[in-house]
Amino acid sequence: MLETVAQAVINGLLIGGIYALVSIGVTLIFGVVKIVNFAQGEFVMIGMYISYFLATYFGVDPLLSLLVSMPTLFLIGVLVQHFLIRRVLGPNDMPQIFLTFALSLLLLNLALLLFTANYRTVHTSYSDEALHFGGLYIPEAKLIAFVVAMALSGALWAFLHTTDLGKAMRAAAQNRDVATLMGINSNRVFCVAFGAALALAGAAGSLLMPFYSAYPFVGQVFVLMAFVAVVLGTLGNVLGALVASVMMGIAESLGIQFVGADSGLIVVFAMLLLTLAFKPQGLGGGRMR
Repeated sequence: MLETVAQAVINGLLIGGIYALVSIGVTLIFGVVKIVNFAQGEFVMIGMYISYFLATYFGVDPLLSLLVSMPTLFLIGVLVQHFLIRRVLGPNDMPQIFLTFALSLLLLNLALLLFTANYRTVHTSYSDEALHFGGLYIPEAKLIAFVVAMALSGALWAFLHTTDLGKAMRAAAQNRDVATLMGINSNRVFCVAFGAALALAGAAGSLLMPFYSAYPFVGQVFVLMAFVAVVLGTLGNVLGALVASVMMGIAESLGIQFVGADSGLIVVFAMLLLTLAFKPQGLGGGRMR
């Protein structure tokens, strides 16, 4: 019994790292730009397709394709912020919601048109390998994805806390008007924030390819979990989103193991409801970062 629980926790911890990349991107955009990006999952899907085509036609390992997917998604994020999001920023949230939702539908239907609904996979030398410790096993592909995801999360934290641009982003997140008065270029900060968030989504897509299939609707699975994570961890709190994502991965894995194969999301949403009932401000204590 103890071994079964330990294995479920390991599996949940590993997938929680991927959830973290997506949810950190969502909460970063909300914290700095103050909008909810409903299209974040579709950018994960784009990252997966980039890795798939690089592996299929050029033999590039999905891990190496991070060097392509992250800069590509960063550039897309900068363009989306500068030419679309910037035009709907204001006190009214509805245009922002409709814009990102429309962008999600556009990307989803473009993927269906270009790639069809077929599932596409990439098999690597480590896709089926696992490390064994007693009766426990750790899939190498998921372990690598978790380590890289945590490294990218740590790099983002260091960027936000040690660089001038990162500090400017945190200042804009706390008070946009005061940051502007202090000479911070808000549009530049917003472009970098949106680009960084989409770069994390692209990284998540590349890290998923060795053990997950790419298809047009794949992003909806991860953006749903990301929204739960950012609510649990407090909207705008990067560290809270990271912790909540790992907790959700473990809760989902335990639910699948002990409740049923289709019960993982039930356990996650039950955890969300309990958190909102007893601590509605979220695990992060309600502080906006």
